[in-house]
Amino acid sequence: MLVVFLLGAVIVLSVYALFSHDLLHGVIALSGISLLAAILFYLFQAPDVAITEAAVGAGVSTVIFVWVIRSTERREDDQE
Repeated sequence: MLVVFLLGAVIVLSVYALFSHDLLHGVIALSGISLLAAILFYLFQAPDVAITEAAVGAGVSTVIFVWVIRSTERREDDQE
């Protein structure tokens, strides 16, 4: 039951990341997906893969994405 809930949460976060208009919100959703994937890997008894997913997927890549987003200029829709 827990696995089904986690997979449903991954699907919801994936759809949110796809349709989010704010890049930072999309990156946070991707980080949540990575965290949930790490929990799923741990539940499926792959702790080494879970630790790697948590460190790289939710940690390093999120920091890099946020750093790049902060380095760019924000453009509003009406400024085209």
